[in-house]
Amino acid sequence: MEKLICVLCFIVIVSFTKDVKTNIGNNNVTIKSGLTEKEIIRLAANVAPSERQYQWQQLEFTAFFHFGMNTFTDREWGKGDEDPKLFNPTALDARQWVKVCKEAGVKQVIITAKHHDGFCLWPSKYTEHSVKNSLWKGGKGDVVRDVSDACREMEMGFGIYLSPWDRNSPFYGDSPKYNAYFMNQLTELLTEYGKVDEVWFDGACGEGPNGKKQVYDVDAFYSLIRKLQPGAVIAIAGPDVRWIGSESGYGRETEWSVLPVEAQNPDEIAAHSQKDVNKVPNLDWGKQLLGVRSVITAAKALVWFPAEADVSIRPGWFYHTNNDSLVKTPERLVDIYFSSVGKNSGLLLNIPPDKRGLIHENDVKSLSGMRSILEKTFATNYATGAKLSSDGIRVNSILDNDKLTFWTTAGDKETGYILISLPKAQRIDVLSLQENIHIGQRIEKFTFEYYDGNQWKTVIQGTTIGYKRLLRFAPVTSREFRLKIEASRLNPTLSELGLYKLPLDSLRINMEH
Repeated sequence: MEKLICVLCFIVIVSFTKDVKTNIGNNNVTIKSGLTEKEIIRLAANVAPSERQYQWQQLEFTAFFHFGMNTFTDREWGKGDEDPKLFNPTALDARQWVKVCKEAGVKQVIITAKHHDGFCLWPSKYTEHSVKNSLWKGGKGDVVRDVSDACREMEMGFGIYLSPWDRNSPFYGDSPKYNAYFMNQLTELLTEYGKVDEVWFDGACGEGPNGKKQVYDVDAFYSLIRKLQPGAVIAIAGPDVRWIGSESGYGRETEWSVLPVEAQNPDEIAAHSQKDVNKVPNLDWGKQLLGVRSVITAAKALVWFPAEADVSIRPGWFYHTNNDSLVKTPERLVDIYFSSVGKNSGLLLNIPPDKRGLIHENDVKSLSGMRSILEKTFATNYATGAKLSSDGIRVNSILDNDKLTFWTTAGDKETGYILISLPKAQRIDVLSLQENIHIGQRIEKFTFEYYDGNQWKTVIQGTTIGYKRLLRFAPVTSREFRLKIEASRLNPTLSELGLYKLPLDSLRINMEH
């Protein structure tokens, strides 16, 4: 009889495991008319990233190199009439750029191959406004190649930014001609520099010299990228990764990766792009609940569309000498990390090379300090070695460092708990949680508690988790902790849990931003 019960239990667990299979690649779904809310939620719970999106989400931390004509004219937006001879870095070393980033924990870098002024950092054969007519290396240099070579050497991801807006090109505003010109340049970048992991577009769209507004053929742009670099994600005016809505680096408290398909509308993206949101912030963006039930149940289709939070290490996006004393401190960068990567978003940190063609010493110092703090914070997961119990199954999966294994609930239960009993009492102030997004994003509400010897007390509460959630709180000391999942779209799937301690109390609570 006991053997029969064991066999039956094994069959139930194996059957359940087979039912909860990966949904990777199922990154969009059409909602047919007449579906109930319950049916729509079931669809939403099974939307998952494409393989390229999943690879992007694992990066967590990416760097931007804003470098070009503006570096030498002390501008943020060039006019397009600058003399190419102004571009003349004295000690350009792309290996230093990539090395600095890698040592800071960055996994991928993006170079501004062409900004709005139209000046190309590679010797494009389609324009004279490029490095081939600069004094640097006698016109024989190629910044894009230097960066791509350094990335391959140091095993870093490589991405390109190509501004759709071009204030130099005589074709801009003549939509068919300019679109052909743009695609020619895009083809150069996607075929001559090896593997490209990301293509980054903003939605900037001003008037051309003929006074007409350019109409971008975005479908053709996307198709070309998919053909030439099928593994590359297309961000921000693109279908793979979205802009979070602010250039502060801070994410929302509730951040869903499953959104209505309308979020990918390039015209809407362009309408909000290139606004100086640091100085005149949109106070509503952080309060927007983009993927909640009331929003997705009214949608015609749903897509996996994860958020990226971008910010510069300096006040401006390009290097300016008078900003050398205004580099963000390590503590500020750590706060941004917790508020972006720690809120189900990727972090894109701009690190602009200076006129020498080097990352400035002040920037290097802050990045090094940031890395040191993060390494100390996450050096020890105090949950390691804990005794785990739960009302769900596979609870030990949350400590195996495998994002594809996961704790979940049995049957169709949408709530559950995990009890963490440490070998001895520990003082902690950071909770790390990750869902198995191979299946989808599901958790809607959770509470983290500790036992004070007499009763359970709330430490902190949250809504979404997604790829990663990092929560800071006033330190608590205990041997017993409990995570309660209080709302979920179908069965929750928690893949990782960590308990940590910040090295400095000043890092604990979010700063004003």
